[in-house]
Amino acid sequence: MRSNRKYDSEFKREAIKLVIDEGRTIREVESSLGITHGVLKGWVQKHRDQQDPVKVKHASVEAELKHLRKENERLLREREILKKAVAIFSTDPNRYSGS
Repeated sequence: MRSNRKYDSEFKREAIKLVIDEGRTIREVESSLGITHGVLKGWVQKHRDQQDPVKVKHASVEAELKHLRKENERLLREREILKKAVAIFSTDPNRYSGS
């Protein structure tokens, strides 16, 4: 028998909290709350995946990498401009000095 019962996010959070924070078994919580067998296991796994510090760190590393690549592009453009300026000023040093 399969139930199509919908659970709101607050109910899910509280059920997950009973397993993670209070150390109760998934079956025990499912039984006491009247949750269909196996449903809570998915909620707990999804919660753990979202809380995984490796995934969180990976996201921040990706953001930093994107920022650094953008900055690197800007610095490369600036360097090219400076190289051109040096070449211009090197050809005739008195041309722009006003003397």
